Amino acid sequence: MTTDLTLAPGSTIGILGGGQLGRMLSLAASRLGFDCHIYDPSWAGPAARVSAGQTNSAYDNVDAIRAFAKHCDVVTYEFENVPAQSAKMAASAAPLHPGVRALDVAQDRLKEKTFIRDIAKVPVANFEPVNSVHELRRAVKHLGLPCVLKTRRFGYDGKGQYILRSEDDIAPAWAAMKDAPAILEQFVPFRREVSVIAARGVTGETAAYPLVENVHKNHILHTSTVPASGDGGAAQGLAIQIMSALEYVGVMATEFFEMEDGSLIVNEIAPRVHNSGHWTQDAGCVDQFELHIRAIAGWPLGDVVPSHAMLMTNLIGDEAESWRTLADSPKTFIHLYGKKESREGRKMGHVNQIIGPYPA
Repeated sequence: MTTDLTLAPGSTIGILGGGQLGRMLSLAASRLGFDCHIYDPSWAGPAARVSAGQTNSAYDNVDAIRAFAKHCDVVTYEFENVPAQSAKMAASAAPLHPGVRALDVAQDRLKEKTFIRDIAKVPVANFEPVNSVHELRRAVKHLGLPCVLKTRRFGYDGKGQYILRSEDDIAPAWAAMKDAPAILEQFVPFRREVSVIAARGVTGETAAYPLVENVHKNHILHTSTVPASGDGGAAQGLAIQIMSALEYVGVMATEFFEMEDGSLIVNEIAPRVHNSGHWTQDAGCVDQFELHIRAIAGWPLGDVVPSHAMLMTNLIGDEAESWRTLADSPKTFIHLYGKKESREGRKMGHVNQIIGPYPA
């Protein structure tokens, strides 16, 4: 049954951001008969080259944002650092999913941790806001060592973070923050890192993929393996609990630390499709990009139970140059992002490998 919230094929989906996630969202949307319009300060980025249209302007150009949104039936975003004012302007001209509240929460680590703990009622590591070296010293005494100092905004892939192991680390840690507002988090002695990719639709229906086990190298996601060992039901439930508290629409990733006793602590959320969900593209189910498009378009969410056990490996920098060898590997699917320049630490693509049948 359709509702007035359902977009028909032929509708236009606007995407704020033109990187690889926008590219894969656009490709998924095209399979469902939608056109995508990309808004990106960079001309002819990875997403724009596979989309029906693009607007090339700065994120602080609110007139351009509004004009872009007026030509879209719904607007979404591929990364969480879209300026809040830009998102609000887009939302004034077209439905925006996920909404501005999700961006506001996810863009500030203090707001994010506070929301997850106090509103969603989901466990996080103990934390303290820090705005000066004096506040940092006081917070270290309260939380104890070791602990982790992070910028409140704009940190990713390990950037904007400093581990404090002794009081001698306090001064250099604060110097590394360059007086930016920060948050100090209690160090969590976790056993492994896991994540849940889940979606919530416009009428509140939800779907969650199985638990994912993640391994990082140099603070960048290296591999994601599905299924992760153990029962993922608890993690799926907590992820959906956070999404419901946000009144979220779309796909969201929730990253967890799993403790030795099996308990879970949320590390962070990402209000978008996520690197640890790329394996879904070749797992024999609706992939995370199509799932996001279905959710924001008001469609049924579809089947998220995989047919295959999967291993996703990121291709960082010149690792993408091995595409010939990878192309000759059995049960291996290559996804290259079409980026014109390879740099150290830059995500250039990923490969998905079928490693067996998904357990019944």
